[in-house]
Amino acid sequence: MAEFLWPIRVYIEDTDAGGIVYYVNYLKFMERARTEWLRSLGFDKAGANSESYQFVVREANVRYLSPARLDDELQVRTSLEQVGGASLTLAQEVIRDAQCLARAAIVVACVQGASLKPCRLPAKMLEQLA
Repeated sequence: MAEFLWPIRVYIEDTDAGGIVYYVNYLKFMERARTEWLRSLGFDKAGANSESYQFVVREANVRYLSPARLDDELQVRTSLEQVGGASLTLAQEVIRDAQCLARAAIVVACVQGASLKPCRLPAKMLEQLA
């Protein structure tokens, strides 16, 4: 699968008192990019909920390399690394110009909407990702 790029602008609400992006906001930026990646494939969160499945983050391994600052224009790069029966492993990077600011390996699990128990990825999604 080709990489997916999603633009992000750093707003005051994303920063600490010194104008530096607060560490947890990189995870929020990555969440937005994953949501838009799924939407670009034809799977939006509203549709997932109506089909009684959803995705939850099972694991996040983040490495912070350099700070982003107020008003920076960033991109979040998302690449699919592995498809399991009930999970997806993604590589994500937050980039400013050509510099990687944060890098993460994210594992999302597919769960049943009501019980939150693991379930297989939808067949339509597996076809799209193959």
